[in-house]
Amino acid sequence: MAKWTYSDKVKDHFMNPRNILREDNEAEYHGIGLTGNIKCGDEMMVYIKVDPATLTITDCKWRTYGCASAIASSSVLTDLIRGKTLEEALKVTNKDIAEELGGLPEQKMHCSVMGREALEAAIENYRSGGTRKHELEGHVVCTCFGVTDKEIERVVEENDLATVEEVTNYCKAGGGCGGCHGEIERIIQRVQGARTARPHGAPAKRPAKLTNIQKIRLIEQTIDEQVRPALRAHGGNIELVDVVGDKVIVAFRGMCAQCRLTEFTMKDVVEAKLREFVSEELYVEEDADSAGEPHAHRE
Repeated sequence: MAKWTYSDKVKDHFMNPRNILREDNEAEYHGIGLTGNIKCGDEMMVYIKVDPATLTITDCKWRTYGCASAIASSSVLTDLIRGKTLEEALKVTNKDIAEELGGLPEQKMHCSVMGREALEAAIENYRSGGTRKHELEGHVVCTCFGVTDKEIERVVEENDLATVEEVTNYCKAGGGCGGCHGEIERIIQRVQGARTARPHGAPAKRPAKLTNIQKIRLIEQTIDEQVRPALRAHGGNIELVDVVGDKVIVAFRGMCAQCRLTEFTMKDVVEAKLREFVSEELYVEEDADSAGEPHAHRE
């Protein structure tokens, strides 16, 4: 039988879990996210309350059926995201969860991934009012645990995984009959090959299809890496305010806020980069509260 060493923080959050939803008051929460499956050993549900004026998470609770690592991951996640805006919360990774716990056994890293998935599902539920369940994307590779190629690609990319065993530790794929090991190896090779070929810091070329959360993340990454450095070089800056469908709302800061070329910057810099790296359907508007009347740009 496997024997794992748990950090003091994992033990503390397991023995003294914070923020459990102990009463049946789901209706008080604005977003609910569910991931996992009791049949597979772990199921996690995250509940968030959101201040609509600031889009800040004011309260967060959870219910989890699972092992000590799953319970500890749920507990520490709710501590991590309380007080953050939705955009800030979406930047919390499974690595952040594990690091906050002082580390997790490699075989239990999938619990931190579940925490991230449940949070994303809760935020998506708040924004769209749609399903609470973490939705599978792509085709199922591991039929034993219902893990898709897209989920495998993501854990490989985000955690720089190199072996089937590591993939199993992070998302359970390959941990059953083993029939999917060959396809998991091909996915690892494909993702690692793309990482090697891509210049450091450069986002991948535009994906064919994105969920809302993936689209927002890619917009943020593109602004951070392709737009913001150029503006800072001239004493300016840019802030992502919101994403509504294909409309990206931004606010210019610093020298850019007073610049007469703001309209040019939105069209030929910000919008051009977002269309190149995210979606050709995107268009940019300036936040009305930061610039009076918004400037819409659409072909």
